[in-house]
Amino acid sequence: MRDRRMVFFGIARGAMAIILALAVGAVFIFLSSKTPFTALRYLLIGPLLSFHDGSVIFNAQYLFQIFAAMIPTIFTGLAVCVMFSANQFNLAGEGCVLAGGFIGGILGVYLQINSGWHAVVCVLAATVACGLIMLIPALLKVKLGASEMVTSLMLNFIILYVVLHYLNFNFADRTKGATMTKAFRSTAVIPSLVPGNSKMSVGFIVALLATALIAFFMYRTRWGYAIRMIGINESFALYSGMNVGWTIVLAQVIGGMLSGMGGSLEVLGRYQTYLWRELPGYGWVGITVAILAKNNPVYVPLAAFFIAYLNKGCLLMSTHCDVPSEMIDIIQAAIFLFFAAEQFLSGFRQKLVVKTATEDLMRLEADRGSRGGGSHA
Repeated sequence: MRDRRMVFFGIARGAMAIILALAVGAVFIFLSSKTPFTALRYLLIGPLLSFHDGSVIFNAQYLFQIFAAMIPTIFTGLAVCVMFSANQFNLAGEGCVLAGGFIGGILGVYLQINSGWHAVVCVLAATVACGLIMLIPALLKVKLGASEMVTSLMLNFIILYVVLHYLNFNFADRTKGATMTKAFRSTAVIPSLVPGNSKMSVGFIVALLATALIAFFMYRTRWGYAIRMIGINESFALYSGMNVGWTIVLAQVIGGMLSGMGGSLEVLGRYQTYLWRELPGYGWVGITVAILAKNNPVYVPLAAFFIAYLNKGCLLMSTHCDVPSEMIDIIQAAIFLFFAAEQFLSGFRQKLVVKTATEDLMRLEADRGSRGGGSHA
């Protein structure tokens, strides 16, 4: 009974946080828009429905675009879930997405493999490279006690400027008007799953498979158990004989590999050339996704869908109304604040715990009374 009610409380708390975050966004929409109700319509139902001459029709292309936008955030959400489960607040997923996209893109231009394995090699190389990159904050934490939050945050900008240096001076296509690489070889481009301009590539299937794999790893293997136990109580894990240092490194390396894979799949599946010249933002969105999913990999696709849906709604709202697309940042920040607030709905939770404990006590006393009456007879 108690577990069931705690699950209900968790769902109710999450739903209330989302509702309040949307309410905060609605307040800013009413303050900034001359047509707030039209703007809200595009935000809430526009990503699925199109409005033409008074008619409302389902727009499948919009849905596919949402699925396409989910691909990198599923990977960064999974990465954050693994690292945060070990109580490692590593923020270098943002830089690893950039590095993974760059490495995959460069190999997509210059590596010559005339087969379907070209894209696979590009993605795997980016994945391994970003896992090695994430060794930097992990080893600094384990060997020197450096804060992984600080080192990983600084690592993002190191990665950014290293990528910009090589993009500008070694790999830029000088025939183009903007700084970008040459076009990817056709064998390196990840194919689309559906026709049209949705850019929903095979990466979506890979993201779902990665979700299943990480969920199995976290809840069905001893390494996943060690990661979760260290996150719950590192001292207990240490005194119970777990290799805490190795597990901390493992969690962060897995996070880097997932982020790098997401970046390479995004670049090779959505673009024809590498053209990122700034941090793409997917690493930060991954933190919001992981918070929405409560660090449970199973719920990451749902959380990524919610964020991608809101992004599409904000884009439509800014296109058709006088509301800036940055409204999504306000909503995401509000979601983060409400979910991160430990005391949010704590009074309701306390009442739920007391009620459950009282019912359990009354049930126990009734059972004792019935057993006592039976033995007396």
